[in-house]
Amino acid sequence: MDFIEHLSIGFSTAFSIANLLYCFVGVTLGTLIGVLPGLGPVPTLAMLLPITYALDPTSALIMLAGIYYGSQYGGSTTAILVNLPGESASVVTCIDGHQMARNGKAGTALGLSAIGSFIAGCFATILVAAFAPPLIELAFQFGPAEYFSLMILGLVGAVVLASGSVLKAFCMIILGLLLGVIGADVNSGAFRFDFGIPELQDGIDFVAISMGLFGFTEIIVNLSKAEARDSITSKVGKIWPSRKDLKTAAPSICRGTLLGSFLGILPGGGALLASFASYTLEKRIAGSKANPPFGKGNVSGVAGPESANNAGAQTSFIPMLTLGIPCNATMALMIGALMIHNIQPGPQVMSSDPALFWGLIASMWIGNLLLIVLNLPMIGIWVQLLRIPYRWLYPAILTFCCIGVYSINNNPFDVFVTIICGAFGYLFHKLQCEPAPLILGFILGPMMEENLRRALLLSRGDPTTFITRPISLVLLSMAVFLLMLILMPAIKKNREVAFKED
Repeated sequence: MDFIEHLSIGFSTAFSIANLLYCFVGVTLGTLIGVLPGLGPVPTLAMLLPITYALDPTSALIMLAGIYYGSQYGGSTTAILVNLPGESASVVTCIDGHQMARNGKAGTALGLSAIGSFIAGCFATILVAAFAPPLIELAFQFGPAEYFSLMILGLVGAVVLASGSVLKAFCMIILGLLLGVIGADVNSGAFRFDFGIPELQDGIDFVAISMGLFGFTEIIVNLSKAEARDSITSKVGKIWPSRKDLKTAAPSICRGTLLGSFLGILPGGGALLASFASYTLEKRIAGSKANPPFGKGNVSGVAGPESANNAGAQTSFIPMLTLGIPCNATMALMIGALMIHNIQPGPQVMSSDPALFWGLIASMWIGNLLLIVLNLPMIGIWVQLLRIPYRWLYPAILTFCCIGVYSINNNPFDVFVTIICGAFGYLFHKLQCEPAPLILGFILGPMMEENLRRALLLSRGDPTTFITRPISLVLLSMAVFLLMLILMPAIKKNREVAFKED
């Protein structure tokens, strides 16, 4: 009965005129961001954080969430028609989706992508609504020691599941932790690592560092690449798939939905990991009997990954909403949006502001419905947008970024920080270092320090408190298990090739 009452609160909040408008704006903007190559949900959310300062917290989160899962829909359009991933989770869709388009089945690929995304999104939202309250009840049993151990697990998971080198991911985590402790000490008030610069005494602004590492870096990277688009815009054809294609794709959609729903919850997981894992699973299930072969326009190579990335995108809200722990860079930005509104993320949000908590969940159902309505009839409009050269877009994006960063604190120093972070972000890109672990370390660093100190104060300096408390011990054991797992030769070898295309 409580579940029905909670959902009624959520839908009454989500169906207000203002929240419906912001949900529509979010999913439309998310689709646009996904469609346009060179943009993505993380840079866009980083750019839009300043705008949320003037919005109601519920409306702000609904809009930002719509941008995130909306971009998963839109990214497939670019991947299928232009062979360029509109965002990172659509990389896999390029492999078979574009081949289907070249074979004259672009409409079928787009239709399967939208249907799979809608089914996965709705199912994942049910999981968020069902599992959030029990997890929150568990979270209320957490003390400082448990929260510290949970954050250790989150950071270890981010290192293990990050693509590329484990050592590089670990170094980025450490760098993020170091940047997070700049400023005044929580307990003593002493200034740390400010180098005598007054602007650093309050720490580095989250919006400035995230916009620099994602927004500015994305612009620099895109400008360094030549625009080459193998566009299929004249053969879109019939959008609704045939009965045969639906029958073939149905098992892949189910498997992708379940796999993505699970992987989205894991630290460092989310849509990207889910889409790669789903493609690998479908390819292994089909084996040599795949017709056509994977990489040549196989229907399951589109339906599975697209379902998985949408399911992963939405279940990644579970740890953020229930525990206040971001499992990927996008959720870190969501927590940043809450902090801008002086809302402490964690289990108390549900009890202190149920309209925000359940309104966000209810808006996901509404957003998924809006997306299926937007994506199928408006393919023609999105195709026209694909013809806009990036050189016309980036000056407006750059100007918008600078105005947004400055407007948060009316401080030009933040703009300089953003520019410096953008330069370092490009350096990280050239060194193949992911910035996402850095952002997770930056967000979790101060929280880890605070909970570590509280735990030691309560135990009168006894460090064994982290292993004598059962929940804390389990969380630390899981972290150790993940670290040991990654050292196994077979796992290490498979991990190195997991994110490489055939």
